[in-house]
Amino acid sequence: MIPSAHNIFVPLKDSDRYLLVNPLSRQADILEAETAEEYRTGRFSVPEEWAEKGYLVDPDEEKRRFKAAYLDFLDKRDNDEVQLFFLPTYACNFACTYCYQEGYGNEAEPCRPEVVDAFFAYVDAEFASRRKYITVFGGEPLLSGPAPRAIVEKILKSAGERKLDTAFVTNGFHLAEYAPLLATASIREVQVTLDGVGAAHDARRPHRSGESSFARIASGVDACLAAGIPINLRMVVDKENIGELPKRASFARERGWTAHSLFKTQLGRNYELHQCQDGAGKLYDRIGMYRDVYALIGEHPEILEFHRPAFSLSKFLWENGELPQPLFDSCPGTKTEWAFDYTGRIFSCTATVGKAGEELGTFFPARSLNAEKVCGWEDRDVTTIPECASCSSALACGGGCASAAKNRTGNILAPDCRPVGELLSLGVSLYFEKEVS
Repeated sequence: MIPSAHNIFVPLKDSDRYLLVNPLSRQADILEAETAEEYRTGRFSVPEEWAEKGYLVDPDEEKRRFKAAYLDFLDKRDNDEVQLFFLPTYACNFACTYCYQEGYGNEAEPCRPEVVDAFFAYVDAEFASRRKYITVFGGEPLLSGPAPRAIVEKILKSAGERKLDTAFVTNGFHLAEYAPLLATASIREVQVTLDGVGAAHDARRPHRSGESSFARIASGVDACLAAGIPINLRMVVDKENIGELPKRASFARERGWTAHSLFKTQLGRNYELHQCQDGAGKLYDRIGMYRDVYALIGEHPEILEFHRPAFSLSKFLWENGELPQPLFDSCPGTKTEWAFDYTGRIFSCTATVGKAGEELGTFFPARSLNAEKVCGWEDRDVTTIPECASCSSALACGGGCASAAKNRTGNILAPDCRPVGELLSLGVSLYFEKEVS
C-alpha cells in the first residue's frame, strides 16, 4: 500500500492543522499536527484506517477505480444539459475598460430574422436528443430600439415554441425596459455585472454617451426580481476595484437583493484572455485574487451574506458535507457548451466566440462543421493532457480552460492549472476552521 496519487495535502491558512483531500475517493479530513506528521513521514500507526478512505491504496486497484469513475463521468456528461449561446450582435452601448471582444474587429451589424430561424433549425437538427437551453449573449443583446427588441422577441418566441428556457447576459442598462417582455417567457436567469457602487462602477463600465450606468442597472435588477426573473449579479474583480466588494455587499443587502430567493452572485477575475490590455499590472493571478477576498471576508464577514466564494472544493464540501464527483474535465467547449453568432458562425464557447480563426463551422447560410477541430475540443480532458497525469490536483482542477491554455501555449492539450491546494487551504480554513456562517 502506498499513498494515493490523488491525495492533496496542504496546511490550512491561519491554523496549525492540515487538510488531506482525495477527489477520487471523495474523502476529506482536517488533521491535527501529530496526525499530519504521521502522513508526512509515512509511518502509519493504523494503515487500515488510511486505506479505508482511499488515502493509502494498491496502485493497480486505484487505476481500476480511476477508469470506472472516468467512464461514469463520460456517461453523465453525455447526458448533461447543453448551454447554447446565441449572439444577435457584437454591438455594445458600453465602453468597458477590459472588454476582450473589442480587439476582434467584428462588425456591429444588425441580426436578420432568417439567421435566428437558421439557428433554431440547427438546434432542432443537431441537438434534438439533448436537454438544452439558450443563453443570449453579446456584445449587448438588450439594446434600445425596435430592431434589437424585435430580435429578442423572436428569440423568446422561438424558444417558447420549443419549451426551452432562455438566459441573458447583459450589461443591464436597458434591463428595466425589457423586464416586462422577459417576464412573459421562461427565463433561466439574467446575468448582470456591477463592478462597484456608483462612480466606481461607472469608471470601469461607462456608457458610451458618458451617462451613469450604475443607477439604471440597479433599477433593472429591482424590476427583474419584482417580476420573478432570477438575477445572477456578477462582479469583475482586479486590484483596482477589489475594495468595492464590501460596499457592493452592503448595497445589495440594503436594496433587499440578498434576501431574495431569485438572487445569486458570482465573482469573475479580470484577466488577459486573447490580448494585452492597458494596466495589466492591476490584474490578479488566480490565487492572488482569492487571497485578497479571504482577507476582506476576515475584515468584513458580512460579505458572505452577499457572496460565498467556491475556493475550489471548499464551498461544496461545506454546503453538502461531501465532495463532488471527480472532475475529469472543466472545459465545457463542444461538450456542454456551444456558441453561435449572427454572422452564421459556430464556436466552441464564449471564450472563443467572435475571434477569427476559432470558428468550428457555420449554421448559416449553409451548414458545415470542421470535424477535426471539434474532435480536438471533445478529446481534451485530464486523460489527454500530459501534465495532468502526474498532478495530484487534476481531479479537482479538471485541466482548466482550453481556450486559455491554447492562447498561452498554442496547444489545446496543454493545462490551464488552478491553484487547488492553496484555494482549499483558504476555503476550508474560512468555512470550517473559522466557522464563518
